[in-house]
Amino acid sequence: MSEFVTPLAEWAAATIELLGVALIALAAFYAIIFAGIQRLQGIPIANSFQTTRQHLGRGILLGLEFLVAADIIHTVAVELTFTTVGVLAIIVLIRTFLSFTLNLELTGRWPWQEQTHLHNT
Repeated sequence: MSEFVTPLAEWAAATIELLGVALIALAAFYAIIFAGIQRLQGIPIANSFQTTRQHLGRGILLGLEFLVAADIIHTVAVELTFTTVGVLAIIVLIRTFLSFTLNLELTGRWPWQEQTHLHNT
């Protein structure tokens, strides 16, 4: 059974990791194109900058979630040792910290705080 599960888990982890990277790249590309369109429409640079940050930040957050999922699959299903679990814990901590700080930048509040106002983006 292990001969079948390990390659499948490696393939799944690599595919999910590729999706995470692609999401971040696509979000960056979309944010740049959207910002260019906004500038051509005469939208003030401050508004365009904020909208671009929102689009890019959301893409990074989504991509980070996929990258964490890929790391978990790879560690648990492919290479489960104390060393890899420790490295996974550090990676998850760093990516979780990044997610929290990005969320704070995008919404102006921590994820556990109640939403006090709505953003229109």
